[in-house]
Amino acid sequence: MIRGTFANIRLRNHLAPDTEGGFTRDFTRADTPVTTIYETAESYERIHRSNLIGMGVLPLQFPDGQNAETLGLSGEETFTINGLADTEATAHELRVAATDPQGQTRTFAAIVRIDTPAEAGYYRHGGILPYVLRQLLEPVGVN
Repeated sequence: MIRGTFANIRLRNHLAPDTEGGFTRDFTRADTPVTTIYETAESYERIHRSNLIGMGVLPLQFPDGQNAETLGLSGEETFTINGLADTEATAHELRVAATDPQGQTRTFAAIVRIDTPAEAGYYRHGGILPYVLRQLLEPVGVN
């Protein structure tokens, strides 16, 4: 669903007038006010982070001073995330291994941005829809 949304050539973002497709406005750069969503996806507002969790996507944050460029990430890597299972903690640091198409792996720290217990519950269930469906399917207690 996420890829489909950003890949939709008819997507119209009111922050990037006169554009169609995956474009948005980058408020952090005066030289390029309109750019692709991919180029600005490094930082999300709270509601976008929360929406990602609602779709079952794990939001990770680079530690201060790091980003995809400083780590040499191209976006073609396969990622393995270690340190997420069996934890009840919301925001915490974990290790990510990024393997490029040539088989070279680099490991770096990332901060899990699941900030509330409710978000943790949604993420554990794969998003809000599976969470709600499981709640509906739970047997009702008999008195």
